[in-house]
Amino acid sequence: MAATPFPERLTALITGASSGIGAALALCFARDGHALVLVARSQDKLQSLAAALRAEHGIRVDVMPADLCLPGAAEALAATLRRKRRAVDVLVNSAGVVEHGAFTSLDAARQRPMLALNVAGLTEMLAAFVPAMVARGHGRVLNVASIAAFQPVPGLATYAATKAFVLSLTESLAEELRDTGVSVTALCPGITATAMLEQATARSGGLRQLPGFVVGDVTAVAAEGYRACLAGEVISVPGAVNQAAMLASRATPRGLLRRITGAFGRKL
Repeated sequence: MAATPFPERLTALITGASSGIGAALALCFARDGHALVLVARSQDKLQSLAAALRAEHGIRVDVMPADLCLPGAAEALAATLRRKRRAVDVLVNSAGVVEHGAFTSLDAARQRPMLALNVAGLTEMLAAFVPAMVARGHGRVLNVASIAAFQPVPGLATYAATKAFVLSLTESLAEELRDTGVSVTALCPGITATAMLEQATARSGGLRQLPGFVVGDVTAVAAEGYRACLAGEVISVPGAVNQAAMLASRATPRGLLRRITGAFGRKL
């Protein structure tokens, strides 16, 4: 199927847009004049961000509060946008949650949201929006994964597993959709200064001891993800430290890698 020309002005749907990397990505798209559909659970935060982006950049911003942990939420969003005749050119899956701690200290109730949002919610968003992109012959997808996707991370076992799922799914879809005009990108940041990190730090004294150079700036991370998404790259790892860690993890025997990450994880 031949791809149609990519529109100069895009409509980007961003999940997890109320804070962190999602909000920073919304600003990247707004600065270049693209329209936005902002999705998160907090309507108040979304409305505040939307008002600021409209005032500063003069773009159209729609706010659609939703809990993507709930089955059917993604399809409900897609159905609403179809009724409004709003085509989504770029899908940004930034919504995610993390729980830090030994696996045996986290009961099922604390682990379930990571699976429901990071895995099921993201997959359902892809299923709801990617087929229409393929039918139109153009589209971009940005899935926010993590540097944790490249190695086991004791202390973040379930979270790292969900991000490994995101990375694997992204790479598979990138190949499936080759030559359709739709690209799929995985953004794999390291530890990033966001509200999510602040919440994790409050529960883990070890995280407060992290040296500053390993904590990425959210604005820089979002800018790299935005660039890679529009360029159609498959994997984007922001920051030299994270790139080195990713390459080292791929070159290190798995047994040794487990020992190294285990020693680090037990200190957090």
